[in-house]
Amino acid sequence: MYDPSVAKALALPARERGACCAVELTVAPKRAAEISDVLKALADPSRVQMILTLRDAKDPVCVCDFTAALSLSQPTVSHHMGRLREAGLVEATHSGIWTYYAIRHDLPERVRRIVDALA
Repeated sequence: MYDPSVAKALALPARERGACCAVELTVAPKRAAEISDVLKALADPSRVQMILTLRDAKDPVCVCDFTAALSLSQPTVSHHMGRLREAGLVEATHSGIWTYYAIRHDLPERVRRIVDALA
């Protein structure tokens, strides 16, 4: 959390108008875009609930289970799951008229750490 009293205690460098200092970017642009895509996919309370449920589930979860648990319509749940699938977080299996979702078994460790940090 930002604490203005700490900022006042720091000695800030003197600046001249129009002169900027070089800043070292520690994350490659491609990696920053990947992180951003994952965070955008998770930027909805329903999707956070879904991904954490899938993370903890022993078996794939049916769309109908999410509609009941979240009080959302099937098209809304499918939209949310589509966003998670596009971000590479979940995989879908079809069985008859039902679609079952699971967290990707090959989820990169860095992405799994982001998901784990949500809990």
